[in-house]
Amino acid sequence: MFPSVSDTSDTSVSVPKVNHGRPGISRRLSKTSSPGGPLGFRKQPPGDRALLSSTRTRQGLATNQARGLHDRPQNEVLAPAPAPPREAPNKEREARTSIAKEPNKEKEARTSPAKDEEEASPPSALPPGSGSRALERKDSEWSVGESPAGEEQDKQNANNQLSTLFVEKPQGGTVKVGENITFIAKVKAEDLLRKPTIKWFKGKWMDLASKAGKHLQLKETFERHSRVYTFEMQIIQAKENYAGNYRCEVTYKDKFDSCSFDLEVHESTGTTPSIDIRSAFKRSGEGQEDAGELDFSGLLKRREVKQQEEVPEVDVWELLKNAKPSEYEKIAFQYGITDLRGMLKRLKRMRRVEKKSAAFAKILDPAYQVDKGGRVRFAVELADPKLEVKWYKNGQEIRPSTKYIFEHKGCERIMFINNCVLTDDSEYYVTAGEDKCSTELFVREPPVLVTKQLEDTRAYCGDRVELECEVSEDDAHVKWFKNGEEIIPGPRSRHYIKVDGKKHILVIEEATKADTAEYSVMTTGGQSSAKLSIDLKPLKILTPLTDQTVNLGKEICLKCEISENLSGKWTKNGLPIQESDRLKIVHRGRIHKLVVTNALVEDEGDYVFAPDAYSVILPAKVHVIDPPKINLDGLDADNTVTVIAGNKLRLEIPISGEPPPKAIWSRADKAIMEGSSRIRAEHYPDSTTLVIDVAEKDDSGVYHINLKNEAGEAHAAITIKVVDVPDPPVAPRVTHVGDDWCIMNWEPPLYDGGSPILGYFIERKKKQSSRWMRLNFDLCKETTFEPKKMIEGVAYEVRIFAVNAVGLSKPSMPSKPFVPLAVTSPPTLLAVDSVTDTTVTMKWRPPDHIGAAGLDGYVLEYCFEGTDSWIVANTELIEKTKFTITGLPTDARIFVRVKAVNAAGASDPKYYSQPILVKEIIEAPKIRIPRHLKQTYIRRVGEAINLVIPFQGKPRPELTWKKDGAPIDKNQINIRNSETDTIIFIRKAERSHSGKYDLQVKVEKYVETASIDIQVVDRPGPPQVVKINDVWGENVALSWLPPKDDGNTAITGYTIQKADKKSMEWFTVIEHYHRTSATITELVIGNEYYFRVFAENMCGLSEDVTMTKESAVIAKDGKIYKNPVYEDFNFTEAPMFTQPLVNTYAIAGYNATLNCSVRGNPKPKITWMKNKVAIVDDPRYRMFSNQGVCTLEIRKPSPYDGGTYSCKAVNDLGAVEIDCKLEVKGGLSFCRLLLQGVPPNVIDSYLRKLHSSNPEEY
Repeated sequence: MFPSVSDTSDTSVSVPKVNHGRPGISRRLSKTSSPGGPLGFRKQPPGDRALLSSTRTRQGLATNQARGLHDRPQNEVLAPAPAPPREAPNKEREARTSIAKEPNKEKEARTSPAKDEEEASPPSALPPGSGSRALERKDSEWSVGESPAGEEQDKQNANNQLSTLFVEKPQGGTVKVGENITFIAKVKAEDLLRKPTIKWFKGKWMDLASKAGKHLQLKETFERHSRVYTFEMQIIQAKENYAGNYRCEVTYKDKFDSCSFDLEVHESTGTTPSIDIRSAFKRSGEGQEDAGELDFSGLLKRREVKQQEEVPEVDVWELLKNAKPSEYEKIAFQYGITDLRGMLKRLKRMRRVEKKSAAFAKILDPAYQVDKGGRVRFAVELADPKLEVKWYKNGQEIRPSTKYIFEHKGCERIMFINNCVLTDDSEYYVTAGEDKCSTELFVREPPVLVTKQLEDTRAYCGDRVELECEVSEDDAHVKWFKNGEEIIPGPRSRHYIKVDGKKHILVIEEATKADTAEYSVMTTGGQSSAKLSIDLKPLKILTPLTDQTVNLGKEICLKCEISENLSGKWTKNGLPIQESDRLKIVHRGRIHKLVVTNALVEDEGDYVFAPDAYSVILPAKVHVIDPPKINLDGLDADNTVTVIAGNKLRLEIPISGEPPPKAIWSRADKAIMEGSSRIRAEHYPDSTTLVIDVAEKDDSGVYHINLKNEAGEAHAAITIKVVDVPDPPVAPRVTHVGDDWCIMNWEPPLYDGGSPILGYFIERKKKQSSRWMRLNFDLCKETTFEPKKMIEGVAYEVRIFAVNAVGLSKPSMPSKPFVPLAVTSPPTLLAVDSVTDTTVTMKWRPPDHIGAAGLDGYVLEYCFEGTDSWIVANTELIEKTKFTITGLPTDARIFVRVKAVNAAGASDPKYYSQPILVKEIIEAPKIRIPRHLKQTYIRRVGEAINLVIPFQGKPRPELTWKKDGAPIDKNQINIRNSETDTIIFIRKAERSHSGKYDLQVKVEKYVETASIDIQVVDRPGPPQVVKINDVWGENVALSWLPPKDDGNTAITGYTIQKADKKSMEWFTVIEHYHRTSATITELVIGNEYYFRVFAENMCGLSEDVTMTKESAVIAKDGKIYKNPVYEDFNFTEAPMFTQPLVNTYAIAGYNATLNCSVRGNPKPKITWMKNKVAIVDDPRYRMFSNQGVCTLEIRKPSPYDGGTYSCKAVNDLGAVEIDCKLEVKGGLSFCRLLLQGVPPNVIDSYLRKLHSSNPEEY
């Protein structure tokens, strides 16, 4: 085992630091205070140097193996592992050169995941005489990744703590060489929106993701039903160098969790193959089977260390500093460096600092070394003595103090550090102007020596034994051994270790003969041993057995106490006693008991207890007797006998006892004698009888029966209860009255007749009537009743009958007359209308049921949170369903309730469900444009325009309207604003009112804008010119020009009429004609015709009409018809959207659709895109196209489906694209807030702020 440091509180976190290349120096950080210094840095003592080879420096390259000790006592100290025997030199060398990995602590895994290199340390010096058993112990030989049993327990305890993400952590395992093993980790995905990231490491820095291949496979699966991610790491055909400590890390956004576990690989054969040194330095890409691994453990386990004479110290730091890069691994192997990467990082940083500086004539040395408690001097020489110099330690500026002393000598600047401690081991740098130079300080800790040896001790069994020694350092790491085996105290162990400064005490509670042994203590610089002998104490009888006389069926308990915790044997009449269901032998410490339940006559005899290992006996005699008994099984549980008044009672009680007991009946200390009186007793050998002739009310009471014989006495009490009908109850009281009901209550009768009241009958009558009507046919068990179905406004009276098991009482006196009259039901829908810094405005709805008494008004009450005192807000009744509570303190929280009041009184209050914060909430403005206004709003000339635009925002926003960028003329357009909406009103629309209207809503610094397009249309003007182009046969060809005035909207068609010149009556020939030329057919030959054309738009036909100037004569004579030559009409047309996409809001979980219409010839190809990415073969989307109407359906959208959607139409003549924005609201957060009663406008404001603060999550 390696030296370790005990945590001093539950919140401490141990963070191992890399070995920075200076031999024998390591760091350990802790949040708690420590002897290391005020910053809380604590260093491990250096490892024992007794087993290091002569090629290493005297300080040693071993670092302390930090172990998690959260489950050990605060001052517990771990003992070193026993040394291997000398007759096994090969295994001894392996034990000396093996390296122990540090297990991850639970808190270290959560806070500092795998940032530094793993520390390693050789075993400490082992005590002599450990025997060959050390070779059999698992923790006597450690390879990379192996840990002793104590560390495995610590790991398991750490992994069993509450995890942030893991629901199942990978557990350590054992495998033989060539076999397979799988490690499994599971992560719950209920609160995760996407798959977490998982990494597998060997040690602290080797990422196994790049090592997947023939011998390593990583798998992951997801169970949709249970929503659990399962991650597996499978090692195939394990090798010996695969053994070690592994770690699994899982991350999701800001959450992190880590777990470490061990893999042990056992050799399949006893032979150890030779090791090629070059095979220990595998690199990725070299073509080996396990390419990419860098593992010194296989080499370090088998390297033989020969004992050599000590040679002068070798500064490995200087060797690396002056060596070529190609020699780094050779030096690391030769001197046992396990943190080569960390040392090279610091060497590179130091080399980078060693550049020439204009401010420094002489810079700091690359590194300084000092013993603990010593003094170190840092000195630089400035080129300019006027420059200001500042000293820093780990980035923190150093101020002058008794510990840090600054001196100026010309251009030389000196800093002394006095009384160096382990926390001073750090990086230091000095700045002068813009330049700086840095150095490293390494503090060495001296070995711990045993200053006071252990002493031989003798004690008795059960004593508390303390073995004490003293060491040269406070809180040093010390290991204890028993007969060469390390003592590892556990939670229930009788052994524990106390540390008091330099004193170390091994405490053994309740010592036994097995504790006799040779105990030894070991430190990094010495050891001591002593013998402990445990003897038996003289036995004393503290409590002897006593003779007992026990009643038949009772428990026999023989108890004795001796001075020692020893077992013993029980005998009865000289025969051993065997345990059974009825006979129990109990041994608890020094107390011995023999318990016999349900004693029988056969249990009588002589009992003896004899303690083991002592020639002492404890005798006792047991005598069993049978006292008299009274059998009351035929009575009730409370021994009560009930008799009706006037009847005869004969009560016979069976009795037993030997000899037959004498019976005596008594009442109130007065004996009841035999004879012929009304109350008398009769006695028989096996029973006794009490007789009462003609029972009376006064005969009720407790009767006592006493039995007595030479074996004892028996007593029983029997209650005689004489029952009768109860007295009539007192007159009932009517406490509450409703519209057709009342609530009445009454007191039970003063005398219940000796029998409990079973219930009551209730009768009712009108005051002016003499006819009583029973209201209940089933007994009323309570003293409260609610008569119903009464006539409102009529006076009633009620009365009560009491009923017990005997019969019905006489009726009570009638109640006072009462008239049914009901209060209203409570008001409904109490809600907060608005809140300011001093007022709260509440609104509600009238009661659902008012009744015949009507409704006089409302009373609004409030109370402050934390009090029960309700304050009336309105001194007089109010008829409105809205009221403002004034004069409230800012930031106060109040509860509010409202009552409805009528002639019958106040109704039950209606409470607001939660406290109201009296503070005006600044709510960002939000304009809710109605759906029909998101596209052009079209109205005809002369129609009224009345547009209501809702908006949100608190306090009351400022509104500004503009038309086409200019202020609105209020003489033509009326604008009316309220707290929740704005109305634009035009009594008679004119075409000049068309345009773009911009609305701006402003609340303090928040501004929201929206635009509305208004188009006022009218009938079009007439076509410009109508011409007769040609006349042939019965046909006339006409053409005309579109009207100059289209009525501010598109022309939808034309209507053509004809008239005979003779009658000039006009007849419609063609309606809704779209072209500007037409051919009129089927005209009458010989007639002369005029033609006129109306223009038509969405408002109708034009008021004026354009007529042809000439007439068309249909000649009677035949005329050769010439077919006109027509050019083919070009029907092709580039794509054009006739109806654009509209910005849309959708609710999460409900299908949403986007619609637009497109026109084009040839038929354009439609492509839908989201955020400029085409939507192809996505099952969440469905696309339709029917008669030019294009629809995109989004199935059950989520907030991630929000964005910019585009529709693109393409044919041979061109392409056109249109887009819109889709915002998906709701989801889990929206629904949860909505269920809590939060208004939708507040939810929208909250989600907007959340989106602006965390845009990547939305």
